[in-house]
Amino acid sequence: MKIRDGKSLIGRVEQATIVRAVRSGLISLIPVLIVGAFALILNTFPVKGYQTFITTFAGGFLSNFFNLVNTATFGMLSVYMTYSISRAYMKVKADPDVPGSGAVFASLISFFVLTGVNLKTFGTDCTNPKAMFLAIIAGLGGSALYLMFYRALSRRKKVLFSKGANREFNRVLSTLIPIALVAIIFAAINLLVVTLFGANSFRELMIKLFGKLFSIGKGVGFFKGFFFVLLSSVLWFFGIHGSDMLQQGVMDAYFPAIGEGVAANPILSKQFFDCFVLMGGCGATICLLIAIVLFSKNRARRGLGATAALPMIFNINELMVFGLPIVFNPIMLIPFLSVPLICYSTAYFATAVGLVPVITNSVEWTTPIILGGYQATGSIAGALMQVFNVVLGVAIYVPFIRLLDRRTNEEAKRNFSSFMDFFKKNESGLNTRKLTDMNDVNGEFAKGLCADLQQDVEKRRFELAYQPQFNYAGECIGVEALLRWKHPVHDCIYPPLVVKLADDGGFLPQLEEAIVRKVLADRETVLKRFGDDIHISFNVTGTTVVTERFLQFLRQLDAKDPFKDKKLCIEVTEQATLAFDEKTKEAFNTIRGMGLLLAIDDFSMGQTSLNYLKDNMFDIIKLDGSLIKGLSTHQNCREIISSIVQLSATLNLPVYAEYVETEQERDTLHEIGCDLYQGYLYSAAVFIESENNSEKK
Repeated sequence: MKIRDGKSLIGRVEQATIVRAVRSGLISLIPVLIVGAFALILNTFPVKGYQTFITTFAGGFLSNFFNLVNTATFGMLSVYMTYSISRAYMKVKADPDVPGSGAVFASLISFFVLTGVNLKTFGTDCTNPKAMFLAIIAGLGGSALYLMFYRALSRRKKVLFSKGANREFNRVLSTLIPIALVAIIFAAINLLVVTLFGANSFRELMIKLFGKLFSIGKGVGFFKGFFFVLLSSVLWFFGIHGSDMLQQGVMDAYFPAIGEGVAANPILSKQFFDCFVLMGGCGATICLLIAIVLFSKNRARRGLGATAALPMIFNINELMVFGLPIVFNPIMLIPFLSVPLICYSTAYFATAVGLVPVITNSVEWTTPIILGGYQATGSIAGALMQVFNVVLGVAIYVPFIRLLDRRTNEEAKRNFSSFMDFFKKNESGLNTRKLTDMNDVNGEFAKGLCADLQQDVEKRRFELAYQPQFNYAGECIGVEALLRWKHPVHDCIYPPLVVKLADDGGFLPQLEEAIVRKVLADRETVLKRFGDDIHISFNVTGTTVVTERFLQFLRQLDAKDPFKDKKLCIEVTEQATLAFDEKTKEAFNTIRGMGLLLAIDDFSMGQTSLNYLKDNMFDIIKLDGSLIKGLSTHQNCREIISSIVQLSATLNLPVYAEYVETEQERDTLHEIGCDLYQGYLYSAAVFIESENNSEKK
C-alpha cells in the first residue's frame, strides 16, 4: 500500500514513535525472558520421573528454586516491560533536557494503579505476562504525559528546585510535579472504571468486556471456537495476553480442560487448543520458528530462532513474540492470525469426520508437538495431525519471513548509508571516542556492525586483497595486504571503519593476528602471482604492535617457521601517536631481530613523524596519502615530499608514494626523487583467489 508521500504504509507504521518504543522495549527484555524461559522449562519438564525427582529431592529444593527464578522473571515481566518501554519511549524522543528517570517512575506508578495494587488479590497474576497490555499502556501513556507536563512546566518555569542544592538534586526534584500529575490522571481513570462499571480495576474490566463480547451467539460449535482463536490472536498481536483475557470468562466456561468441567462441545477443550492450535505458543509460532531456521537469510533473525528454539519446543514463545517482535509488527499480522485459524479448522474437521480421535487425555501445555498429539488422543493420528498443521503453517509463514528479510535489508541499507556519512564526516574526531558508546541511532547501528564483525573475525570470514607496488621502471617490487570485510547485507565495509569497530569492540588484536596468519597462508600464492623477489607488507596499528601479546604471537610464529629471508614488512599505522620511549624501541628491535621489516605509514613532516626517524626505527617510509592527493593543486605538498625524500636519502630509507593514480603524479614524484609507487595507476588491490575481483584501496 502507498500513501501520499510515497512511503509505504508499513514503513510509516514501523517508524511511528509508539511502534519503535514498544519494539525497542520488548527487545530489551530478552535477557529476562531467556532466564525465565529456562527456569519454566526446568520446572515443568513433562516427564513424570523428572517431576518426581525435583519435587522430592532435598524437600523440593529444586522445584522451589526454579519456581523462585520463574516468579522473579516471568512473574514480574509486565513490571520490567513498563520500565523498558518507558525508557525506549524517552530514547526515541531524545530530549536531553528532560530527565528520563521521571518518565520511568511515572509509568511504573501508572501500571500499578491500573493493575489494582491496592487490592488484596494483587499478586504475580497482575504483574506477569498476562498484564503486558497494561504495561504497554502505562509505559507509553505515562511517559507521554510526563514528557508533556515537564515541557509545559519548564516553559513556564514552574518546575521545582532548591536553592543551594547540587545540580543532580534539582534535576530530580524537577520531576516531582510531572510525576504527580501523571499519577493523578491514571488514578482518576482507575477510579472511574471502578465507579461506572463495578470492576475492581482496569484489568478486571478488560476481562469482563471480552467475556461479554464472546457470549454473543448461542451454542458452542465450530464458529465459536474459530472466533475464540481469532480473538485470542488479535489480542496477542496488540500486546494483550489473549490466553489470560479469555481464560476466566471464555475458556473455563466454554472449553474447559479435561477433567475440570463438562464440555459444551465434545471436540473442543483446552487440550484441543493446546495441542492443535497453540503449537509453540500463540500464533502456532513453532511454524514461524521452522520457517526462520530453514528460510530466513537474516543472521540476527536466525540467531533469535536458535536462541528461542528450546523454549518454543515446550510451547514457551515469549522470546519470539517479543524478540522478533510479533507485537505491533504489521508484516506478521496476516500469518500470525491466519496460521492458528487454519490449524484450528483442519484439526476440528479431521476430528469431526473421525480421522483424528477426540482428545480424552489431559496433557501438560508444555508437552512438545508429536508427543503431545499422541498422548492427548492416544493415537498416532493425533501426532500426524500436528505434523500436518506444522507443514501448513510453515508454508504460510515463509513468504512473510522473506518479506521481513527484504524490508530489514532495505532499512539496514538506509541506516548504513546515513551511518557511513556520519563516520566519514567525523572520522578524525572519533579517535578518542567509541562509536559503540554513543546513545543514538549511530551508536546502535555501530553495535550491530561490531557484533557481526566479531563473529566473522572468530570464524575467519574476511578476505585480504593485495595491491602491488612498482618502481619507476614498471617492475613489481612488493605488495600490501589490505583488509576487506564483506558484510552479508552492506557488502564491503570501509576498511578504517572495520579497524575502528574492532578497536571499540576490544578484539582488534585478534583481528590483526588473524590477518598475519592469513598473509603467511597466502604468501606462496602471492609470490607466484607477483614474483619471487617481492616483499609483502601488512598493517598493524601502533597500539597493538608494541604490546607483549603481539610480540609473543610473533615469537610463536617465528619459532614454527622463521621470518628471516621472507621479506615480510609490518606497516605501522597510528590509531594514536606511538609513545616514543624505551618500550617502543625495544619492541621494534625485537621485531626487526626476527627478520621482519618495519614501515611507517602516513609519514609527513610533523614533529612526531620526524622523531620516529631519529633512532633509525623503521626500514621503509610511506608518504601520507594527503600529500599525493594534493600534489597537483598545492605547491606546498611538492615541497614537503621533496624534503622527506632528501632526508630519507641521507638515512638510506626508501620512500613509497601511495594513491598514485595518474601519470602526471608519477612523473612529478619522479622529478622530486620518489621512484616507488602504489596506486590505481598501476593496479587496484587484487584478490588472489580471483584476479578479476579487485577493488581500489
